[in-house]
Amino acid sequence: MIFIAGATGFVGRHLLEALKDSGRQVRCLVRSPGKEDAVRALGFDTVPGEITDAEALRTGLHGVETVVHLVGIIEEKKGATFQNVHVDGTETLVREARGAGVRHFFYQSALGADADSPFAYLRTKGEAEAIVVDSGLPYTLFKPSLIVGPQDGFTERMKQLLTAGPVVPVPGDGKARFQPLYIGDWVRCFQQCLKTEAPRNATFEFGGPEQLTYNEILRELMAMLDIDKPIVHMPMGLTRLSLPFMGVVQSLAAAMGREIPAVTGELLSLLSVDNICELDSVERAFGFAPMRFSDALRKFLP
Repeated sequence: MIFIAGATGFVGRHLLEALKDSGRQVRCLVRSPGKEDAVRALGFDTVPGEITDAEALRTGLHGVETVVHLVGIIEEKKGATFQNVHVDGTETLVREARGAGVRHFFYQSALGADADSPFAYLRTKGEAEAIVVDSGLPYTLFKPSLIVGPQDGFTERMKQLLTAGPVVPVPGDGKARFQPLYIGDWVRCFQQCLKTEAPRNATFEFGGPEQLTYNEILRELMAMLDIDKPIVHMPMGLTRLSLPFMGVVQSLAAAMGREIPAVTGELLSLLSVDNICELDSVERAFGFAPMRFSDALRKFLP
């Protein structure tokens, strides 16, 4: 039995699609009641609750051999903080998994996660990694770069940005590098780690086969969507000064039928630093060459 926390998120949805014909028994922790039917329609069990709900986890983990922890947030809102989701949630899930006799704990972290990071997102992800490593449970840590695919959060934000106005604003110089990884390739990597003979207590840092700057990613998206607008680089300091007024700007845009993606200081910081690893990381660890960014976009963009 596999227990998945975060099954209705972007990565989780694609993982469920891949597992639906595998014959594996799967139980999913579902926070939003409205999403239970979609999970059950795939033939999987559900248990209502949140990642910090010890009682719900105790119920859901009964008879489970493998835990898949995909829960994570990229921005804090509505009472969900990096501390209570990444750290407290992981601590609760690990504790209950240990009590249930789980044999394999999989945690989806992030490339650059480090308990000493100056960025709260990466710091709390790093703290969660330490909880998993020190748990005494056989574990697998995934630390991917940017994951893209149908309805991924990053691409959806970029599409909003590209259609919001006459120019495309870019905070800073746009030279920070990323390694976009297609979700289908992530699923292939994960499925290999589910195999009984796969190594345990292993950490994998990986990404796609290209290191692309934010500017290059933006231009690839513009070309794919047939959008021709000037790109305007905004000084990072000026962009940060405008953050307190973002709510007003978003409300005005909504009144005009436009949608502007939310921006936080943390997101701006993450867009200004490299998020890369070895170019052949997937091939060395999993034995296949992942898809290039442009080819991935052709699979899921209109």
